[in-house]
Amino acid sequence: MIEALFSLPWWQILVLIVVCGHITIMCTSLYLHRSLTHQSLIFHPIAAFPMRLWLWFVTGMSAKEWVAVHRKHHAHCETENDPHSPVVHGWASILFLGVKYYRKESQNPETIEKFGKGVPNDILEQKWFEPMKYAGPFIMLGVVVYFFGWLQGLVFWTGLIVWVPFWAAGVINGLGHTLGYRTYEVEDESRNLSPLGILLSGEELHNNHHRFPTSPKFSRKWFEFDIGWLYIRMLVFLKLARIRLTDETFA
Repeated sequence: MIEALFSLPWWQILVLIVVCGHITIMCTSLYLHRSLTHQSLIFHPIAAFPMRLWLWFVTGMSAKEWVAVHRKHHAHCETENDPHSPVVHGWASILFLGVKYYRKESQNPETIEKFGKGVPNDILEQKWFEPMKYAGPFIMLGVVVYFFGWLQGLVFWTGLIVWVPFWAAGVINGLGHTLGYRTYEVEDESRNLSPLGILLSGEELHNNHHRFPTSPKFSRKWFEFDIGWLYIRMLVFLKLARIRLTDETFA
């Protein structure tokens, strides 16, 4: 048995899972979603690389696959061609098995070819992030087991591994098209799950995003708060991000 380097109370392990899970969602929302998919902002490499590294370390996701699947979702929302529509497949299927639908569509070469254009294809992507995309989570497993021991390490690792599949692929794609309020009447069933976009880095404001998909800011009403937008403004202030203004950026 590996002796733990640190022995923490279980409540601290749970807090770590939530904090690290939030960082993962933040990187997904800012880098994969707002920047790569909808191209609403551009990150300086000093800001982009840590997010790319964290996502590789924790999720094992391919940036090109994620972008392609999400773009197809917007292009064919709530139809048979939507990769993960709760209107088509049922909210429970997407909530609990959303990652299955994502994985299935991510293996479709036509989807990747048509909707995956414009994703960075530098030397890091070609030689590291893409060919070794599953290595990160296994390296993370070794690290957390070394620090926290087998039991707490496995719990911590499992919590991080399932964070994005459940909250992003499940809650946002499933409940985000089923429950909540609608600020805008759009052609799909998107909903705002909460006016306070904190836990999921602003992705809770899903209806607003579907109305203005190329805007980096998801909050629209005075009572709505998008913490992802706060992070963006901080990075802009530090000159680590640049907003690409469009007609709907602050509409």
